Amino acid sequence: MVGKQGRVTGRIGPGLVGEVMITIRGGSEAFYAYPSIPDEEIPVGAVVVVVEYFPPRTVYVAKALL
Repeated sequence: MVGKQGRVTGRIGPGLVGEVMITIRGGSEAFYAYPSIPDEEIPVGAVVVVVEYFPPRTVYVAKALL
């Protein structure tokens, strides 16, 4: 899971539980998402990369370098 890219579908930021869609197992699945940098805000539509994964559905993400 770490290193996979996804797209933000629910705003990620301080004090918020965001959401990202990540392509796995032949489809897309939703995960709860938090910023890997505590005060960072990531808007809906941004491409992110998974930095940490906590099963079953929580990820910490950073903005992807495109």
